[in-house]
Amino acid sequence: MCKGMSERNNNNGEGGIMKNMKVIMGNHALSYGAKLSRAQIISAYPITPQTQVVELLSEMVGSGELNAKFVNVESEHSALAVCISASLTGARTFTATSAQGLALMHELLHFAAGARTPIVMGVINRAMATPWSIWTEQNDSLSQRDTGWMQVYCESNQEVLDSVILGYKISERVMLPQMIILEAFVLSHTSEPVEIPDQNIVDEFLPPYQNPYALTPLNPRAVGGVTSPDFYMEFRYKIQKAMDEAIELTLEEGKKFEEKFGRYWGLVESFYAEDSEIIIVCAGAYSSTVKYAVKKMRDEGKNIGVLRIRVFRPFPYEKIREYLLGKKVIVLDRNISFGAGGIFYQEIKSALFGKKKTKCAGYILGLGGRDITPSDIEGIVSDFLKRKKFDDVIFWGVKK
Repeated sequence: MCKGMSERNNNNGEGGIMKNMKVIMGNHALSYGAKLSRAQIISAYPITPQTQVVELLSEMVGSGELNAKFVNVESEHSALAVCISASLTGARTFTATSAQGLALMHELLHFAAGARTPIVMGVINRAMATPWSIWTEQNDSLSQRDTGWMQVYCESNQEVLDSVILGYKISERVMLPQMIILEAFVLSHTSEPVEIPDQNIVDEFLPPYQNPYALTPLNPRAVGGVTSPDFYMEFRYKIQKAMDEAIELTLEEGKKFEEKFGRYWGLVESFYAEDSEIIIVCAGAYSSTVKYAVKKMRDEGKNIGVLRIRVFRPFPYEKIREYLLGKKVIVLDRNISFGAGGIFYQEIKSALFGKKKTKCAGYILGLGGRDITPSDIEGIVSDFLKRKKFDDVIFWGVKK
């Protein structure tokens, strides 16, 4: 039996008995996560493939099932502006977006982090135009990695729902916003069994948001004023310190979440990675395909495992080194930083730089929603074992 999260996540409630299960799509897992977290202000502008998230939330608000204010706006930029403003008054806020919509928010992503607003936002990974696409890749969210938002990449619909609840718990402790990220159609429109926790248990785990600096008419404050060079750097230092704090807090709150709900979500997930010579690093829903292929290869005698990156910001440097130092490492990227290569690959290399010699190669695949198959994974492993050079930017499956 592999160790780590794959082993720990088999328990679904007390005594391993599944309760209150629904078969729902990933988009609706976000909706239920926001509802269970008792989000008070919801604002979003529809964009494929995110629309169903806020459609269901609007129905919940309209029916009275969710006691919240749903704010209709004219753009994604305005949607985030509403959430920032509401969060500054002490409200728990939620929004969701994708691709071009996330790009339109870019200016305010910086503002949300700088103003220390613990917004939770669902991001459905969709390829960026041009050419136009509604299918998945991770460039939209990864191109926002330096804005000060925490980022969590989900593999299953259950993880999506749970991550929203955990997201508020962690964000409201460190006062930073967080993206809960899932892949377009692979999760967003695919239905899976998901346990919907009891509201009273979620309330025990996630108490009401208390912002000690909330803006009120009785205690007026200014936010975002001009800051001189004598003080600006300290604001940025504090964001970095909050990110550092979030590393340990993710582990701590992950254990508390497991005690309440029977599922553990940490920084990374090991699938036979502890005792493997070759380790494939991946992130997102296609990790399930990678695990399937790796299990098959292990049955054939290959000493191979998987390390799934769940939390990308803050980046889990120590966990990466713990699992990867001295190993043969294959990094799979459903994204590309043009002129550099795969983004996860670049981060992994920086974590391992100057440490014990590690062979590490990066492969880019699945862009624009192209299928990632078990045979792709087997082919990449075969190519890696023959490779003499490891620094090339390798596109897998390109029609040349």
